[in-house]
Amino acid sequence: MHFTFEQYVQSADYIRSRIGSFQPEVLMILGSGLGFLADELTESIQVPYEEIPHFKPSTAPGHIGQFVFGLLEGRRVAVMQGRMHYYEGYSFPEITFAVRVLRLLGAEKMIVTNAAGCIRKDWEAGSLMLITDHIKLTLDSPLRGENLPEFGVRFPDASTIYTPEYRQLARQAADTLGLDLKEGVYMFFSGPQYETPAEIRAARVLGADAAGMSTVPEAIVARHCGMKVLGFSLLTNMAAGILDQPLSEEEVLEAAAKAKDEFSALVRKCLSGM
Repeated sequence: MHFTFEQYVQSADYIRSRIGSFQPEVLMILGSGLGFLADELTESIQVPYEEIPHFKPSTAPGHIGQFVFGLLEGRRVAVMQGRMHYYEGYSFPEITFAVRVLRLLGAEKMIVTNAAGCIRKDWEAGSLMLITDHIKLTLDSPLRGENLPEFGVRFPDASTIYTPEYRQLARQAADTLGLDLKEGVYMFFSGPQYETPAEIRAARVLGADAAGMSTVPEAIVARHCGMKVLGFSLLTNMAAGILDQPLSEEEVLEAAAKAKDEFSALVRKCLSGM
């Protein structure tokens, strides 16, 4: 499914009718089990997805499915408490619809997080990883179809989807907080099944450090429409084939809960420096 520019405007106008003069600077998309950060906003306004024209509900475990607008670390933010995924049956334009709507509302920066499987054997589950680049081998693209010039050019450059200055900001924030922040490449898989051991071995050969089912479509669209992007993965589990044990969503949510304090501190520190 593809959307017209007028449909994006309709959604933005509805949200604007709910939040008044509030203009978000930063869009924050929070992954599985990480939506708690929205609870730390002050002067918050909640807008459920199902109330917004053309929006889709989020059905993934640990995803509430609403925007929370408010203040965090002195910044005006819009937090997506839950995102849409390809494995839920949504198209890439549906998955990334919110990014363009928030761009129309004034957001120029995006922080995106996810829960991911750790491909590196010398890292441990529970680590935080700064996303330096990504690999997407799925044939579809969120930019396929008619280009909307109101957002960006037909053939956008993808050399620095994850903004270099924000990556440096994250390194400095981690040093200040005394956190061991890994850096690596995130590889997108469509899901919903977890990756096979053979797929993980292939991903390692290709240069991937983490595997997951989100983030990449949103990052592509954000850069297309001129937003700066900072991405983090919480490595909630070792990827398939590394340990002799099955993977489960319960493991993902448990790891996210354990990393709550460190993750919150890192994101807030980065946000304050944006």
